[in-house]
Amino acid sequence: MKETTIPAKAETNVPDTRDESRTLIPAVDIFETNDGLVVVADLPGVETGTVDVGVEKNILTIKAKPAPGRTEDLALQEFRLLPYFRQFQLSEIVDQEKIRAEIKYGVLTIHLPKVAEKQPRKIAVNIA
Repeated sequence: MKETTIPAKAETNVPDTRDESRTLIPAVDIFETNDGLVVVADLPGVETGTVDVGVEKNILTIKAKPAPGRTEDLALQEFRLLPYFRQFQLSEIVDQEKIRAEIKYGVLTIHLPKVAEKQPRKIAVNIA
């Protein structure tokens, strides 16, 4: 039987448990209006300049980083807010060019308007 050895620190894509790449998944409510869809995400501790909302390849991405808490004279820190990250697959009914978002008091609201439906039209038939 051949003996194999495992290196002390194997190069893998698995992050360390204390890796800063950990994120929180924000709680969301999604509801439909006459004009489109609305996504409301709870992002406690997040301010306007630290939120990134984007759309690429029909994927809506929310990234946000909370403001750092008090750090002076800490004897022990057991609670810390992590960055937020969440993605949603968009359907073809969403007009991606008109998406808008606002944040107030840690609540992000994203408006996803529907694509305007094409109006039916009558086609004239000519005599040949």
